[in-house]
Amino acid sequence: MGGVVNQPQLKSRLALVDDDDPQAPPTFKSSSQARGAPAETDATSSQAKQPMPVKQKPLLRRVSRDQWLSAVLAVASITLLFAVWYLGTKYRIEFYIRFKNVPTPYEVFRQALEMGASTKFVTNIINSVRRILAGFAIAILIGVPLGLVIGRYRHVRSFFMPVVEILRPIPAIAWVPMSIMLWPSNEASIVYITFIGAFFPILLNTIHGVHSLDGVLIRAGRCLGASEPRLFLYVILPGALPHIFTGLAVGMGVAWVSLIAAEMISGQFGVGYFTWEAYSLVDYPAIVLGMITIGVLGLACSGLIRLIGKLLMPWLAFAPGSRK
Repeated sequence: MGGVVNQPQLKSRLALVDDDDPQAPPTFKSSSQARGAPAETDATSSQAKQPMPVKQKPLLRRVSRDQWLSAVLAVASITLLFAVWYLGTKYRIEFYIRFKNVPTPYEVFRQALEMGASTKFVTNIINSVRRILAGFAIAILIGVPLGLVIGRYRHVRSFFMPVVEILRPIPAIAWVPMSIMLWPSNEASIVYITFIGAFFPILLNTIHGVHSLDGVLIRAGRCLGASEPRLFLYVILPGALPHIFTGLAVGMGVAWVSLIAAEMISGQFGVGYFTWEAYSLVDYPAIVLGMITIGVLGLACSGLIRLIGKLLMPWLAFAPGSRK
């Protein structure tokens, strides 16, 4: 019958545990355990639930090894570049490219020692660095806030983007005649051209950074009572920082290209003017020295941007996509 309990079947399914202790509370176990299967104790169950520890290398040791490897690879690439330069000038290779008139590394090094002793070369470097810092700072002060506003508000974007898309394709070198007419001095025109070169990469990357921000973060900030200025300061700006620093890195490279071109055309001092003057005087070691100086200064500026980015965004130091 459905309501009557079959006693033998109940005993086969359930069994009393710890029969020796009549005072112990009754504990039941399954039929498989009653047939002789080993009972699962608390110790074995806790051991089974605990995951096996995975041995990992210390983070400091792993970072140190990666940094050493990166440094070795960087030195190796520069060494390879100088080796190609040395072999090409030593054997005067003429195979599609001609090394016949290219000075040797020793000649350039000797030229650097001679120029280092004079104040003229140092003055040229100081003037170029001053111009790049002025133009780049103005590009940051205008490009980042404007990019945040354009990326945030649709009507502002509709107003500014047509003008941006018209002016953006114009290369900075094409602005040289116009800048000479607009600004009263060559110094101001060169800074303006440097600003133009850095402005558009910074602006567009900032806009893209705002567009790529997850809307959940903005809605969460609003639900927590954040005002619009606080959303900009604590949500939108930190979320767009990776894209902003990408724009800063690209803008710095374009700013150096624009600065050197402007100094060659309308400058009286600067590394670009020094390089063009050496070309006019057919001083080949000085030409290569000017090119190397431009590359070293650009590398230092880009390294400074990356350092500031790591200080402001420490969470990106070990991002999944940063190590391959």
